Amino acid sequence: MTGTARRFRRSALTGAALATALGAGAILAACGSGSQADAKAGDGPARISVADQYIPLPPAGGMAAGYLTVRNDGGQDQLVKVSSPGAESITMHRSTPSSMEQVESLDVPAHGALQLARGGNHLMIMGWQKAPALGDEVELDLTFAKSGTVAVKVPVKELTYRPGQN
Repeated sequence: MTGTARRFRRSALTGAALATALGAGAILAACGSGSQADAKAGDGPARISVADQYIPLPPAGGMAAGYLTVRNDGGQDQLVKVSSPGAESITMHRSTPSSMEQVESLDVPAHGALQLARGGNHLMIMGWQKAPALGDEVELDLTFAKSGTVAVKVPVKELTYRPGQN
């Protein structure tokens, strides 16, 4: 190979390497701006829906737990209050393996879900206007920081009910 051919080959390889590096940088920059656009989309309005809601039958009209899943196909929100025309008070609780504590709000992540389930986050319903019976539907009004209030009908199920298993 002549000296001119070597210089040409070296220049071509250097140019190819530089083009590859610049192309990779452009791709990374485009991916980075897409991530920022996705993050901004998560700041948009929440799109809330509720599924898998149930209340296990309370003993003789006593305190009951409430479980449900809040799905969110939009931006972040918070569940800040739960009430019902059929109950005096409803509080939100967070459980760990060793304790249960009342909380003022629960986060509803952007493009995610807040799950209220046995052994975890849940509702405590007290002061029934009329003792619920198996098969009744109780109205719960879920109030969100950004999305306002969503009313849902929650069926009263057997004490042993588990969604997806019964």
